[in-house]
Amino acid sequence: LRTSPRLLCVATQQKNTGQNLEEDQSQSQNEQKVEPSSAEKLLTEEKAKLEEQLKEVTDKYKRALADAENVRQRSQKLVEEAKLYGIQSFCKDLLEVADILEKATESVPKEEIKDENPHLKSLYEGLVMTEVQIQKVFKKHGLLRLNPVGAKFDPYEHEALFHAPMEGKEPGTIALVSKIGYKLHGRTLRPALVGVVKDA
Repeated sequence: LRTSPRLLCVATQQKNTGQNLEEDQSQSQNEQKVEPSSAEKLLTEEKAKLEEQLKEVTDKYKRALADAENVRQRSQKLVEEAKLYGIQSFCKDLLEVADILEKATESVPKEEIKDENPHLKSLYEGLVMTEVQIQKVFKKHGLLRLNPVGAKFDPYEHEALFHAPMEGKEPGTIALVSKIGYKLHGRTLRPALVGVVKDA
């Protein structure tokens, strides 16, 4: 079969057009590949910068939160301590009054406290009641007596006035209390003044 020259011409033209279309498409694809690669590079760099900034801001935020929490806890502790120990100096002053009351009751001769001596008996009973009441008030506010006779010497709670050997007493224990000590909420407010047993 002979193909007419006109048909051959159209076929050639279509073939050439197809090749040109393929070349155009591959060229445009290459151009698209080139352009996105430089844009991608810029975006990647920008992304890395933003991620770094986000990391820094997050770290700063976490540190700020931790600092704020530490400050809150410290403030809370200071407030609690102020509530507990704010009366410390007032208590110290009152201890002198308690000491005087104790000495006053001890100085009254027990054999003189009789019905025949009503004034002395009333005065003594009043002193004892006052002493009991002041100790109740102390206890209510967390102030407790330290009367450590027979206990082991503790430098945080006791102050040694002297060391002496004593028969039948274990060395390092307290044999005599010269002045009662006090603790406020577990903290020594005034150490007990004591005599400590030492080795013979």
